[in-house]
Amino acid sequence: MGVEAQRQAEEGRAAAVGLLRGGRFGIGGARRPVLPVSWMAFDAEIRRSHRLWFSGPRGAERVEERLCHPDGRVREAALRAPEPPLPLVAIRCTDWVPAVRERARQVLADSLAADPARTLIDLTPLVLRLARREQGGWASDLFEEALAAEDPVLTPWWRPARDARWWRPAREAVSMTGERPDTVLGWLRRSADLPTRRFATRITLSRGLLGVRELARRAAREHDPATARLWADAALAAMACDGPDDEAIDELLHGHLPMVRAGGVTALRRAGRFAEAPGHLTDRSGLVRACARWLVRQDGGDPYEHYRALVGDPARVTPYAVTGFAECARRADAPLVRALLDHPAGAVRAAAVAGLRALDSTDVDLLRPLLDDPSAAVAREVSLSLAGVAGRLPAEWLLERIAPDRPAHTRRAAYRVLHARGGVVGLRASTELLTDADPTLRRISARRVQSLWSPDRPPALPVRDPEVGTLLDRCTGLFSEYVMGRMRSRLGIPRAPSDPAG
Repeated sequence: MGVEAQRQAEEGRAAAVGLLRGGRFGIGGARRPVLPVSWMAFDAEIRRSHRLWFSGPRGAERVEERLCHPDGRVREAALRAPEPPLPLVAIRCTDWVPAVRERARQVLADSLAADPARTLIDLTPLVLRLARREQGGWASDLFEEALAAEDPVLTPWWRPARDARWWRPAREAVSMTGERPDTVLGWLRRSADLPTRRFATRITLSRGLLGVRELARRAAREHDPATARLWADAALAAMACDGPDDEAIDELLHGHLPMVRAGGVTALRRAGRFAEAPGHLTDRSGLVRACARWLVRQDGGDPYEHYRALVGDPARVTPYAVTGFAECARRADAPLVRALLDHPAGAVRAAAVAGLRALDSTDVDLLRPLLDDPSAAVAREVSLSLAGVAGRLPAEWLLERIAPDRPAHTRRAAYRVLHARGGVVGLRASTELLTDADPTLRRISARRVQSLWSPDRPPALPVRDPEVGTLLDRCTGLFSEYVMGRMRSRLGIPRAPSDPAG
């Protein structure tokens, strides 16, 4: 369960406890659950509490409490109450008691018939999660059939529930663009709940409601990869059937996600727009660059020559031009990349360091001074390159660079190399940083010291080394007495005199 789901579950459990204590929702009582996982956790908590604490009948129960009661007869009776809470009705549609399940399904079907817009918009996120249960497919099939047959139109006065937080993107779309969704699918497609967005998108595509340009526009603006892929695949399929559309291709080429832009680049071929391929060779995405190289070759060109021309011109070179060149260059081209280590732009220098690493051309003497580069991106890339040859660097020189007077990015880069070097030097650097003023370095060093312990293998440290024992004495707060004793035993180091386990 992710962090957001855990938060929703905690809200649901708190609402259940508050209802059992206060007996009502609202001001002065319990906070009503809002999100799908909250309702599911609310149901589970009410049932658990009844089994643990309530041995006899309680006459003052609220309908929400009765709908979650462990006794199936109580749940079925609660479903006959006027206007039972629909989220709990949806949950009871998956009930393990057939009589409860059938009654809940009848109530939900009646609600859908009476007010389809409100029922679909308020319950779709919950129903999609309930579909994972053994009896959960009925409600999701019902909702899908309702939307596939007819998209209910919203009346001008309609608004989603004030506390339905997953509709925030829909409200923002109205306020920012003036475009008001006038159907249920319009609201569902703008939901902040990703399963709901994907569900509504699939239904929209199955109904063939949108043209190719609108499909491409939605793909370009979508931030959820799964939903964007649905829109983009539909746009490409439409162009494959009906022929290329320049406006739709332009929308795809300006998409937010790489997979959308990559689809636009491949669509350029059928549109005969080969001349635009070189412009996408320097895209920030490796996927798009690969598609652009394919398109250049389809037109009889050589992407290598395009990259070489860019990299050889300091005025035109960009970081992604360097990265793209390294993706198709050879080791013999390393001098051309190496010349960019003096480029005035830090992003280009960082890309050059990464490019040399991709070409398997790591020159320790050349990269070593760049560990002190004023650009954090350069220092990071240098540390990644030097980590593989950390043993060839002087330990004292590296330790000087984690001193407090050095820039933060230099210290972190040097510490990465020291940790890769390992052994006593790596442990010495980690213990020095355990009390550092930089919270990031404190956290990283503590985590790396703790990684020394494994029940399956001894620590990668020299045996019976007095300095190791001294350094471990400074790390006692990171391990239990048992683990520290095991580490010392494996390393042949006597227990510290103050160690109670000794």
